[in-house]
Amino acid sequence: MATLLSVNVGMPKDVSWQGRTVHTGAWKSPVAGPRMVRRLNVDGDGQGDLAGHGGEIRAVLVYQLQSYRYWREHLGRDDLAFGAFGENFTVDGLPDDEVCIGDRYRIGGAEFEVTQPRVTCYRVGMRLGEPAMASLLVAHHRPGFYLRVITEGQVRAGDEITLTRRGPEGLSVADTDALLYLPGRDPAKLRRALAIPALSPGWQQSFRELAAARQPRREPGRPDGGGSDDRQPGEVPGWPGFRTLRVARVAPETPTVSSVYLRTTDGTPLPAARAGQYLSIRLAVGDANPTVRSYSLSAAPGSDTYRISVKHEAHGKVSTYIHDTLHPGDLVDIASPRGTFVLEEGTRPVVLVSAGIGVTPVLAMLHRLAALPAPPPVWWIHVARDRVHHVFADEAHALLARLPDAHEHIYYTAEAAPHVHATAEAAPRHDRYRVTRGRPTASSLAATGLPPDADAYLCGPASFMDDLAARLREAGLRPDRIRTERFSALPALTPGVRAAAAVRPHGPPGPPGTGPLVTFARSGITTPWSPAHPSLLDLAEACDIPTRWSCRTGVCHTCVTPLLSGAITYTTPPLELPETGTVLVCCSKPTTETVLDL
Repeated sequence: MATLLSVNVGMPKDVSWQGRTVHTGAWKSPVAGPRMVRRLNVDGDGQGDLAGHGGEIRAVLVYQLQSYRYWREHLGRDDLAFGAFGENFTVDGLPDDEVCIGDRYRIGGAEFEVTQPRVTCYRVGMRLGEPAMASLLVAHHRPGFYLRVITEGQVRAGDEITLTRRGPEGLSVADTDALLYLPGRDPAKLRRALAIPALSPGWQQSFRELAAARQPRREPGRPDGGGSDDRQPGEVPGWPGFRTLRVARVAPETPTVSSVYLRTTDGTPLPAARAGQYLSIRLAVGDANPTVRSYSLSAAPGSDTYRISVKHEAHGKVSTYIHDTLHPGDLVDIASPRGTFVLEEGTRPVVLVSAGIGVTPVLAMLHRLAALPAPPPVWWIHVARDRVHHVFADEAHALLARLPDAHEHIYYTAEAAPHVHATAEAAPRHDRYRVTRGRPTASSLAATGLPPDADAYLCGPASFMDDLAARLREAGLRPDRIRTERFSALPALTPGVRAAAAVRPHGPPGPPGTGPLVTFARSGITTPWSPAHPSLLDLAEACDIPTRWSCRTGVCHTCVTPLLSGAITYTTPPLELPETGTVLVCCSKPTTETVLDL
């Protein structure tokens, strides 16, 4: 019979790690006598990062004496005392390959249910001084597991552990862990996993995505099952790296926006893009290293040219170069269309929402919808400063006129229309658009009659998308049907790390490297590689580029990043390679000049 050997608790504390401060409850120590186990915790215990650990589903972490013995031998260590793996219960028995998700156990006066394997997390490696520990736990099929508390009660070391109910599908903790993190998944086991009510919602979401084979997996330690909900790894590119295209023409759209039309140099067709995808353009601006920027395609996919539309930013060296220096006939380096902020064709209504130059990807979607033989109902919502700065106003209006069921709602944020010397032809065009002064509000959106079963696509400044997404949810739209596109660096995801003052991305400190150039396209940083940085992730952090990671050992795929060009090698082979065209930056370094969508 299994036995509870030790009850371990510890409150979160700040720990110095790699020049940062991590708030963590990974340091646990054995306690004597009985302890009350409640719905969220063992008395005297706490977690530093409640997004990934703790809570009702992960109230108690269990690890086994047999695994302690295994790691003592494998790591050659004799200093691994109970609690060292961050567990609350150290047990004799209950191996990961026999305990099943949904099993229930009575320990002392409490009853528990197994909900999921341990979350892969860098903090177990930090606690043990073994950076690769998160990867080793998965690779060696010894993760440990979480319990939720069915009946609160007291427990103490020496209590017997009694199985009171077997999980419904007989899927072990080790098999469940491997199903998420290791290649060669068994579809039958995926179906079994999804039939287990006790499995935590985050893991259920990850398995639903794997079963559908439509999206990359997400870090299950998050309540929503997700790491990045705004950017997904790009699809397989139409051509590797960068290709030279010719500028066919440059057309002004508004006083601050110009469109650039691109063609192949030899007249061959361009690969079709999906509506909503973007191009990355590499330009040699001045004497500096080549600079990479990404711009959405703003024209109909499948045409003989690509069109990008660029807003001239006052201090933007690339946008200034495009507006002032780029001319027809010039040659530019372009990475093939990519990105998964794309129109999913179907019969559900479509809501296209944009602000300013954020109109470009949704305009491409509108082109696609207008070309369909039986388009769904479309709601077009656009916010501009005023009529002069309302980019593609007439083009969008003409496309909407071709749709049998279109709803156009325009908002101008300027207090009053500016004085404009309009031509006789242009003057009456303002009357074509039903304009609301101000920004969209909950009441004005409700008045548009948005259908709750719609698919929504949003692009614009981050604050605009956050606000509008919230209002769309209030209007009844499902969160999983609201998609957003962001071209700036995404907010950092660094679990447990104490927030520091935001710093503008910059080159790394210290002597310049002598290796291949590494470009972080979203952050506008290009710097030579130096072996002083263990990985691309470490280099990005040295440049104060916002990064997203969890395990730092190639397990969880939170750090997966589109690779626009170049080649890398893995310093620590990941347990499962990411999809083609992407890279795990936490355990890789460049072997050639490399451009990352980061």
